Amino acid sequence: MNISNLFKIAINALRRNKFRAFLTMLGIIIGVASVIAMLAIGEGSKRSIQEQMSSMGTNLIQVMPASMERGGVQLGNTNSESLTLKDITAIQNSCPDVVAVSPELRASGQAVYGNKNWPTSMYGINDEYLNIKKYDLASGRMFTESEIKSMGKVCLVGHTVVKNLFGEDADPIGQTIRFKKVPIKIIGVLAPKGDNSFGRDQDDIIMAPYTTVQKRILAIDYIQGISMSAASEQKANAAIDEVEKALRKSHKITGKEQDDFRVFSQSELVSTFSSISNVLTALLGAIAGISLLVGGIGIMNIMYVSVTERTREIGLRMSIGGRGIDILMQFLIESVLLSVIGGILGIILGYLASNLVGSIMGWPVYVMSSSVILSFLVCSAIGIFFGWYPARKAAGLNPIDALRYE
Repeated sequence: MNISNLFKIAINALRRNKFRAFLTMLGIIIGVASVIAMLAIGEGSKRSIQEQMSSMGTNLIQVMPASMERGGVQLGNTNSESLTLKDITAIQNSCPDVVAVSPELRASGQAVYGNKNWPTSMYGINDEYLNIKKYDLASGRMFTESEIKSMGKVCLVGHTVVKNLFGEDADPIGQTIRFKKVPIKIIGVLAPKGDNSFGRDQDDIIMAPYTTVQKRILAIDYIQGISMSAASEQKANAAIDEVEKALRKSHKITGKEQDDFRVFSQSELVSTFSSISNVLTALLGAIAGISLLVGGIGIMNIMYVSVTERTREIGLRMSIGGRGIDILMQFLIESVLLSVIGGILGIILGYLASNLVGSIMGWPVYVMSSSVILSFLVCSAIGIFFGWYPARKAAGLNPIDALRYE
């Protein structure tokens, strides 16, 4: 019997039990759709994080104080005062692959204007910080070098601060706000940036000269961190090496002594988050893949039922010359058809579900062609794997026993 006739027989057999065939395919449909949708959500989230972190510059390098460890005991932030303005000078003088560097201090508190107040954060920076962190000015100006040296009471404000203190379309330039009882004049408004990869509102910010935050707001003589830009992404690793050597020399750290600072780049963070996202995506895909396995078991169950129901038919076909291989192929084709048709419908449903999640929930989704191809191949494999044993059982029936079966 040729293959086309076997396909016709298999299709007719499925048509005779349309509803049962649909219920059998339903496990495959849901499984494939789940795999595609889950992988789309995971991949979309990963790409969104990568894009947002890359938007801050893959050549971004940051230095933070490192906690000390003695005798295997973690001492916490005992050396959080390890960074000073001398470190900024050391980096500027001995790190040719660093093109911009800024101290970074942060203070949290209430910004007050008239009878309105808003909890926010004030960052102490220099005039290179905007380029390092990819901020733009929507209006006004950046503070000057003389304002930095004189601890000038001037600041830049983000859109969220403006909206909550002055109103949506207000122009706050020239107005004076109070932050921790210190009056500060607004000289510029930052262009909106939205949320970052961690969900923090990048527009809920006030920027002031680092000297102002350091002396007038925090009353400290050290800095909390250093932000800088390498000349290019390719030179980021070389810049990190230069910064580490400069800071070890500045802090008089020799030999195998532990560093009291941490240097890390944006590309390292992107790589770390990508690895985490890959693991989560694989986990989501594996969980969804369980339903594919359940769908395959459903196919095997129905094929067993089908073999039992059609025992007399099998005996009749074999008695008029049907070979065992023909019977095996007939039931195997039925199994593969169930899984492949279910897979195609599942792919369509997966696309629709992914787009629906993206539009309703606002989540970033990205349907990968590899996940579609993989799902389809898995469906075909499931049809062959779970259909083989029932088909083999049908092909091995004795024609006389099959004809006698009631």
